[in-house]
Amino acid sequence: MKIIIHGGFFSESDQSHDVKIAKQNSLKEIAKTSYEFLKNHSAEETVVHAVKLLEDDLLYNAGMGSQIQSDGKIRMSASLMNGKTQKFSGVINIENVKNPIEVAQVLMKEDDRVLGGTGAKKYATENDFEDFSTEIPQRRKEYEAKLNTGGKGTVGCVALDREGRLAAATSTGGKGFELVGRISDSATVAGNFANEYCAVSCTGVGEDIVSNATAAKIVIRVTDGFSLNDAIEKTFTELKEIDGFAGAIAIDKNGNIAHQDSHPTMVFASYDGTDFEVFT
Repeated sequence: MKIIIHGGFFSESDQSHDVKIAKQNSLKEIAKTSYEFLKNHSAEETVVHAVKLLEDDLLYNAGMGSQIQSDGKIRMSASLMNGKTQKFSGVINIENVKNPIEVAQVLMKEDDRVLGGTGAKKYATENDFEDFSTEIPQRRKEYEAKLNTGGKGTVGCVALDREGRLAAATSTGGKGFELVGRISDSATVAGNFANEYCAVSCTGVGEDIVSNATAAKIVIRVTDGFSLNDAIEKTFTELKEIDGFAGAIAIDKNGNIAHQDSHPTMVFASYDGTDFEVFT
């Protein structure tokens, strides 16, 4: 069993020592708690559990920490992929739900598994998700001051369970001040992808990740026989050639863990029941 989570990148406003320590402690606690959860649950259930905890933490740009768009509203996106079943589900630009990843999880049972905007919100309401504003005072102050702290605090988790099943989940609150209707990578296979060989969650600039098809490329390369390290390295070499800004976490079917970024301040934590690896 293995688990790795990420909290996106530090924005320029996150460089204080206190924020770094807070994120480090948060990631360690969520990684450990989620690993304990993994002992008795599937990889799919675990990645949802971990991402929900990250969405509930105001330190990150997802759920309760989401950015405000150009029209003053918050719209969030999240996705889930089960590597064994090869099913992908997600919500795009959903408003007024506390945990978008949970809506994505419920969508797994549907034939239509990716919903956007008002359709996603209608589905959430019909499935008993309460109307909930994720706006926090800090984000409103930043918006009114026209201060964009950067939306690179997307969160994600990949896990390998005791049955050898892989899953990936990713959630974002957007990049802040974006055009209404903009779609990020987080609810696409470019940003979140898994099969029986590998699972990947990404963070960074959505347009760059989509242009590079980052998550899907890494997984397919592992499927085709690349080692996980070689697959992620080659994919990020190609990303850097287009000046892409991104990071990724990954686990393969053998329990190998890898992470890569094109910027030195990606934050992540992995845990295997004994040791942590944390970078902030």
